[in-house]
Amino acid sequence: MTPPLDWLLQGEPWVAYRARLDLLGEAETAAAREQMLTDPNVKNLLGAFSEWPGKVVNSRKSAGLLYHRLAFAADLGLTIREPEIDAVCEHILARQSDEGPFQVPVNIPTHFGGSGQDTWGWALCDTPVLTYSLVKFGLGDDPRTQKAIATLTGLIRQNGWPCAVSPELGKFRGPGRKDDPCPYANLVMLKLLAEIPAQRDSQPARIGAETLLDLWEKSREQHPYIFYMGDDFRKLKVPFVWYDLIHVLDVLSRFPWLKDDPRLADMLTVLKSKADAEGRFTLESVWMAWKEWEFGQKKVPSRWLTLLAWRIFQRLKSF
Repeated sequence: MTPPLDWLLQGEPWVAYRARLDLLGEAETAAAREQMLTDPNVKNLLGAFSEWPGKVVNSRKSAGLLYHRLAFAADLGLTIREPEIDAVCEHILARQSDEGPFQVPVNIPTHFGGSGQDTWGWALCDTPVLTYSLVKFGLGDDPRTQKAIATLTGLIRQNGWPCAVSPELGKFRGPGRKDDPCPYANLVMLKLLAEIPAQRDSQPARIGAETLLDLWEKSREQHPYIFYMGDDFRKLKVPFVWYDLIHVLDVLSRFPWLKDDPRLADMLTVLKSKADAEGRFTLESVWMAWKEWEFGQKKVPSRWLTLLAWRIFQRLKSF
C-alpha cells in the first residue's frame, strides 16, 4: 500500500504543506507557507495566543488549553518568524522558574495536596510540552531553553520519568505510587528529546523509550498513574494532546534505534489495521475543543490523521 498523496495534496493548505515536507521531502516554498498562514483556522490559532496564558490549568487533559494549541502550532511548522509566535514565546521565557522549567498558571485543590489558590508552577505533564514548542519554534539554543532541558532531563530515574512538580505545587502528585514512572511524562519528555540531536541517542531517551515499550508489553498488568493501554488508548485521536496509540507511535518512531523493536512493531500493527482500502484513516475519537478543524469529526477519513500515520510508516520503513 502507498500513501494517498494526491488526496493529501488536495486538502487543507496546512495538510498539503506538511505532506510536501514530511512525505515527499520537498524543500519549503514561500508560496506554500503563505497559503498555510492564510488558512482561516491557522489564523484563528495564531490569534488565540494573544490571550496567553489562558485558563488556569486544572486538568492537563483539557485539549483546549493554550499550551496544547501551541504544540500543534509547532507541529504545523510555525516558528518565531510569525509575530504571534515570537510574542507568545517571550511570555513563556519570562515565566521561567528558579529551577529552570517554564511555568503555567495552575490551581491544585487542598485535598490533592495543593494550596487551592491560583499560582504559577510546573509539572512534568505540562512544562515539557512548552519546552518542546520552544525548540520547534527555533529557540532550542536559547540559554533559558537549555537550562529547562537540563533540569527536566536530570529528573530521569532508572524506570523513567516520575510524576514531578515544582515547589509551588506542594505535595501534589498524580494518582499512583511515587516510585512508578508517569507514562505521560515519559511520552512528552521523549517528544522533547527527539527534537534535540545531542539527546536523541542519550541514556535518558533510551530509558524513557524502554519504559513506554515495557508498559505496552505489560499493558494488561501495569497501569501506573491509571494510564491504561486498552481500547481507549488504541482509538485514533488527533491532535496530539494525551497518551494514546498514535501519539506514542509518533514519538517513538523518531528514534531510529527502535525501528526493529518487536514491541514497536506490534504497536504499529494495530495502527496499520485501521487503514481503509485506500490507505486513509478515520478518527475514532475526537477532541471537541478542535471541532472546527478537519480532524474534528469521525464521519469521513481525516487527511491530517492520515498524514501522521503515513509519516510514522515512512520513518519506520513500514507498510
